[in-house]
Amino acid sequence: MSEHVQTRPSLNLLTDIPGLRVGHCTDLALASGVTCVIFDQPATASISILGGGPGGRDTALLEPGMSVEQIDALVLSGGSAFGLDAAGGVQSWLRDQGRGFSVGGMRVPLAPQAILFDLLNGGDKNWGRMPPYWEFGRRAAESAAAGEFDLGSIGAGTGATTATVKGGLGSASMRTGTGHWIAALVAVNALGSPLIGDGPHFWAAPFETNGEFGRLGWPSTMPDAAQRPMLKGLSQPATTIGMVVTDAVLSKAQCKRLAIMAQDGLARAILPAHAALDGDTIFAVATAARPLKDPLLDLTILGHAATMTMARAIARGIYEATSLPQSNAQPAWRDRFKSAQN
Repeated sequence: MSEHVQTRPSLNLLTDIPGLRVGHCTDLALASGVTCVIFDQPATASISILGGGPGGRDTALLEPGMSVEQIDALVLSGGSAFGLDAAGGVQSWLRDQGRGFSVGGMRVPLAPQAILFDLLNGGDKNWGRMPPYWEFGRRAAESAAAGEFDLGSIGAGTGATTATVKGGLGSASMRTGTGHWIAALVAVNALGSPLIGDGPHFWAAPFETNGEFGRLGWPSTMPDAAQRPMLKGLSQPATTIGMVVTDAVLSKAQCKRLAIMAQDGLARAILPAHAALDGDTIFAVATAARPLKDPLLDLTILGHAATMTMARAIARGIYEATSLPQSNAQPAWRDRFKSAQN
């Protein structure tokens, strides 16, 4: 398989990985939405689920011991269990494109999905007989494109919240010393907080690149509140869901290890993480454009990059979020900490 060398400038987005497209469907009145990632060619993928309350569709097939090796798309959605319909809409669009593995002459596209809980964020959830998420998934797939895309209160991050500020959709990318690219996409909807104490500083600050979330660093002295858990509410489920994608050639088992290490980035950017009512779910995908020279060392370097990139993407999702129009929705970081912004 030939190596791919990227020459265009980095966008600091998931779409820095060639061969994929990102699409969103956003409903501000509902305060929810869907984000999907379409892979131009089937890609190898696995998953790590460390939260105690996850929700997903076709996630078990991503475990290394399962027979299916590759997928066509990934779906991130709001709506809790109602949102699981979104993958059907994405599959519908993929089937129209002739995608999917062949089973007795039938094409079956694979679009595993993770969901987050955004049912108590002030949006109008009175959708009637049928939840809208199948249609949201179809629209997100239809709109998927390479290049730049918006972050913050969009797609799966539309109705996301945290313990302290509005959540959102974040992304970041980097190139490793071995020449591989890795990028993260995440919808931040956490039981815990991305901020140190009551803010404005981000737990992920040590990993920030080029002022992507405000250049605030850590406070000169850690406040006493940094030692206390900041919680959205013990009775409210929460889930941070996302993915890391690399251009490396990886097996499913190697993707599994990459997903586990990406969870370390989540735990560095949100405290507490992986709680009983979190559903923290991270996919890892390899597009197989650039082989590993040393399978153990290069995978470890990729995992380290996945940790940092996921942490950065989480902070960007918070930094770029905007407040929703609903009166009881959380204020965005930008609204609460205007004086801290450059």
